Amino acid sequence: MLRSDFHFDLPGELIAQHPPEDRDGARLLVVDARSGTWSHRTIRDLPGLIPPDSLCVPNDVRVRHARLFLRRRGGGAGEALLLRSLGAGRFEALVKPGARLKPGASAAVVDPLTAAELARIEVLETLPEGLRVVRVQSDHGLDWDEIDRIGRLPLPPYIEHLADAEDETRYQTVFAASEGEAVAAPTAGLHFTPELIAALAAKGCGWHPVRLHVGLGTFRPMTAERLEDHAMHEERFEIPEATAALLEPVLVDRSRPVLCVGTTSLRTLEGAWDGERLAREGATRLFITPGYRLRTADHLLTNFHLPESTLFVLVSSLLGLELAQAAYAEAVRERYRFFSYGDAMLILKRSIHHQA
Repeated sequence: MLRSDFHFDLPGELIAQHPPEDRDGARLLVVDARSGTWSHRTIRDLPGLIPPDSLCVPNDVRVRHARLFLRRRGGGAGEALLLRSLGAGRFEALVKPGARLKPGASAAVVDPLTAAELARIEVLETLPEGLRVVRVQSDHGLDWDEIDRIGRLPLPPYIEHLADAEDETRYQTVFAASEGEAVAAPTAGLHFTPELIAALAAKGCGWHPVRLHVGLGTFRPMTAERLEDHAMHEERFEIPEATAALLEPVLVDRSRPVLCVGTTSLRTLEGAWDGERLAREGATRLFITPGYRLRTADHLLTNFHLPESTLFVLVSSLLGLELAQAAYAEAVRERYRFFSYGDAMLILKRSIHHQA
């Protein structure tokens, strides 16, 4: 299939620039993949929309302040997006302008508002896919905690403001762990409040986190015209022993339905499952395209995604391209809010009246 098959027209004013007033106040388009029908609800309705014995699987990764603003020698501006720690202050990164930040180049890490120098960054080597290995040097240490002190949250490029105090709270899930190195939020999880999680538990639903360190594999745009020519960037995952021990027998006998909270959780389970066991840690380059048969999840909660993106391809794989396009057209007609701070879609793949 072609990338252009996954195009749709999206008015720019539907791209959410700020989160809704309440985390669980977003609208929810519920799409039944079997019947091809949909209904309009809200996130707060979720406990009544999924089977009461569902196992909810969110991604509890922490979003890091991985966006560094740079002042190059000579005074020019630049940026670095730190993707993964390599130890000893070294990180895999995207840098711009790439033509000026080649191996041997260095720059100051600065506060984007005051221009005060916070640290130094040095480009060490070039990697495939335009990536760099960089070293960050400062007076306060070289781990992610220090990066959180000097960097900014890496809001997606379609959000047009610099990360502010509101984003510090709202571009992080309420259940985020203290660990992880995500450079984008697992956005379906942003809708959850402690009260909503408690309401799910009261209905008999389980809450069993996994962790995908969200990187380029999730958000890098497709450039190849044919889907089979797009290479996903590797992303690491971890599955806690308690989550794996509970999910493994369920995935074997399909005795309880599994709701993945977000595409990153879905790709984690699919990448980790070998038919009998979930890998406790590993890495995935999984690209879910039409024709792919899910082996783990029964339902998916996800936000609305970019045209011609790997995530809209994933949605189309679950719904079929025709239904996915129709559902997104409905969302546009009904003025749903799109992307990270937007509304959500619940995809039901198995009957709501679950039968083992």
